[in-house]
Amino acid sequence: MTIKKLKFYVVLACAIICSASVKGQDLLASQAPIDRTMKAVDSVALRKIVNDELMESPSVNLYDGWDNEFGYRGAVLPDSFRIDLRDFYMPTDRQKVTSNFGYRWRRQHKGIDVKVYIGDTIRAAFSGKIRIVKYERRGYGKYVVIRHHNGLETIYGHLSKWLVEENDEVRAGDPIGLGGNTGRSTGSHLHFETRLCGVAFNPALLFDFHNQDVIGDFYMFRKKTYQAESAVANRLRGAGALGGKNNEEMARVIEKAQNGPAPKDIRYHKVKKGESLSTIARKRGTTVKALCDLNRIGTRTRLMPGQILKYN
Repeated sequence: MTIKKLKFYVVLACAIICSASVKGQDLLASQAPIDRTMKAVDSVALRKIVNDELMESPSVNLYDGWDNEFGYRGAVLPDSFRIDLRDFYMPTDRQKVTSNFGYRWRRQHKGIDVKVYIGDTIRAAFSGKIRIVKYERRGYGKYVVIRHHNGLETIYGHLSKWLVEENDEVRAGDPIGLGGNTGRSTGSHLHFETRLCGVAFNPALLFDFHNQDVIGDFYMFRKKTYQAESAVANRLRGAGALGGKNNEEMARVIEKAQNGPAPKDIRYHKVKKGESLSTIARKRGTTVKALCDLNRIGTRTRLMPGQILKYN
C-alpha cells in the first residue's frame, strides 16, 4: 500500500468517526426535550403519589394509625415539634373570644370559645382528613375532629349541623359544619381545640381571632414551656384582649421556663465598725428582711467588723 492510499484511508476513517459523533450529538440533542418532558411528568406523578399518601394517612410520623374513635393510643408527645401554620384558614370570621383555655369552673377548659351564631359557617383550619364526626350530649354536642398534615388535630364543638363525614378529605377553608348550641353549652358559640398527639394546648398560641390571623409561619411546640406560654397567649389573644403577637414577651417566657428563674444579682458588703442591718439596708437600697433572708441571720444578730453580707 502506498503512502498516498494510506493517507486516504486515514482521512476517510476520521470522517466516518466525526460523522458518527455528530449524529450521536444530534440524537442526544433531539432526545433532551423528551427527557425534560418525562422528568416533568415524573415529578408531577411523584408529587401526586406523595399527596395521595398524605391524604390517606395524615401525620404518619406522629401517629401510629388511623381510627374514628376519640382515643389517642400509641401517640407520644415529642419534646419539641415545629408546626407549619402557612396553610391556615380561620375557622370563623367572628372575632370575639368569650372564654379562654385553662382552668374554669373547677375543671380544665381544653379549648377556647368564640362567639358565633347558629348557622354561621365553620371551616377547616388546615388541610387534612376528617377523623371523627359524632354527637356528645353532655359535652361537645355535635363535633368534628380533623387530623392535619402539619401534625395537629383540631376539634370543632357545639355545631348545629355537620357538613362532612368521617374519612372525608378537606382543604383549609372548606366548610365542615354550622355554628350552634348543642351539647353542654349556655349559648351559641364555637368550642375550638388544638391538640398534638392527643394533648390539648392553647389555640391562642397559634391563632389570633381578633386580628383573624396566625402568629407566624411556624410555631415551635415545646413540651417544657407550652404551659407557661399559654398564660401569655391568653393575655395577648384571649377573652377581652385586643390581639397581637408580642414575640418579645413570649420569648422571655420561653427562656424563663426553659432555664428557670433568672439568678438574682448578688453583691457583697463588708461590715464596718458601728454599722447595723438598718444602716446597711439603707445604704445598699434593700431591706433588713431581705438582708436577713439572704444571709440566714436574725434581726438581732450581732454584726462584726469585716463580716461579709450578701445583698441584691
